[in-house]
Amino acid sequence: MQSVIGKRLKAAREKAGLTQQQLSSRLGFKDRQTLAAIESGNRKLSADELLLAMQALNRDLEYFTDPFRLDGEGSFTWRTSAENVEVNDDFESRAGRWLALYRNVAKQKDVWTSPLRLALTTRSSYEQAHRAGEWLVNEWELGEIPAIKLEKAISERLRALVLYIDPPEGISGAAFKLPELSAILINRNDVAGRRSFDLAHELFHLLTWDTIKPDYSEYRDEQNKSKRSETLANCFASALLMPEDIIRTWWAQAPEEDETGWRSWVSDLAKKLHVTSSALLWRFVQLGMIEKKSAEESEEWSEVNEIEEDKPPMFSLDFVKTLSHGLEEGRISVRRAAASIDLSVDDLADLFREHSLEVPFDI
Repeated sequence: MQSVIGKRLKAAREKAGLTQQQLSSRLGFKDRQTLAAIESGNRKLSADELLLAMQALNRDLEYFTDPFRLDGEGSFTWRTSAENVEVNDDFESRAGRWLALYRNVAKQKDVWTSPLRLALTTRSSYEQAHRAGEWLVNEWELGEIPAIKLEKAISERLRALVLYIDPPEGISGAAFKLPELSAILINRNDVAGRRSFDLAHELFHLLTWDTIKPDYSEYRDEQNKSKRSETLANCFASALLMPEDIIRTWWAQAPEEDETGWRSWVSDLAKKLHVTSSALLWRFVQLGMIEKKSAEESEEWSEVNEIEEDKPPMFSLDFVKTLSHGLEEGRISVRRAAASIDLSVDDLADLFREHSLEVPFDI
């Protein structure tokens, strides 16, 4: 608990825009080294000091002691669907509670992450990122349509949690990293093709977190106009979802670009691969099959062709199963579980039904 309080104290201080020296003065410390020792977990915060910290930082006791929070632990990187979208602090705190809930109700042996990492850095070439994506298709045996098996592979092989969520407008997804827990959050309201690309893109960040530290917020851009780290992630995602050998096999059946069947062929193939028509067109550009100008001119009609399909249930089967086991074994109460994911008890029961699971408590 000492370590957790220290991390949350540091997070609250930084959110308040205070330096260690400034907060030290408000807490009555003679120097900032005392605060530094508390924040690093090397010194306990006394009860009186905690009360002063609560007043100075405008935080309640629960902020510092609640195990179902992740403030000050781990890091998020958010993917936005438009430039200049700001991530709401309240929503990030909510997302942290979902992940903390999973961590706390899961048996300790079930919460760990795979050591798999990609040997890529910001100096790596785009071709190396492409090769890494295609290598993973073979390594994880994802088959001819990798998008179909990708989520399950991430869960089973990487041991990362995938959650489908309803984020604020402008947010398409996120990746989260702790030493013992990795997670990918996907906007379930996006069309299936965008969800697939975001999943593959965030997977890249989990696999390169230590060597290519992602920004706190990034703009989704499948045209590779982003900063280098994001372009590498896009190259990886493109190759993972649309391996070159599979694309070239389909390309042999493609009509001429100026034929009336071209648009429908692109749209049909994109649906088969569970990607957007736009992402497929830019993959054609990467492979030298069409000119960049052709992909740019196709943007308008390719976006129109994206059809909204049934969105997946909230969270994921893995998450809801883990919560069910936690309730059955008494590791968390029904009301605490419901509150942690912002649901009523009745809505929590509906969540289990949506995932075709028995409700593990009496209504």
